[in-house]
Amino acid sequence: MKLIIFPLALATLLLAGCSDSSATKPVAATNATPKYDSGNPLTAPADYLGAVVEAKKHSEKVIDVAAINQAIQLFNVQEGRLPKDLNELVPNYLGKLPAAPIGTKLVYDAKAGTVKAVKQ
Repeated sequence: MKLIIFPLALATLLLAGCSDSSATKPVAATNATPKYDSGNPLTAPADYLGAVVEAKKHSEKVIDVAAINQAIQLFNVQEGRLPKDLNELVPNYLGKLPAAPIGTKLVYDAKAGTVKAVKQ
């Protein structure tokens, strides 16, 4: 039994190594390396903390913009028009305007009735 398995395993290894070299061309990377992924184990804690800070900023921005857009929709339903500026939402629809995350600003499009956070 052992005599049969050894030649089969040897033949499999030899055949697995034989292939067309043109078929094994390197594939170009389609995804860019993330901003906080240096691949160095020594900088892994710093990379992790940097990614956490960026994720926190992003989530705050998304939540604030969603809350303002919801307040704009509520204003539109109750008043029958879109607000001329975001200050019309305070204090009836928003307690106060949320501060934009550092490095961004809130831009209100009065014609469309939408708010976006854009980089400064």
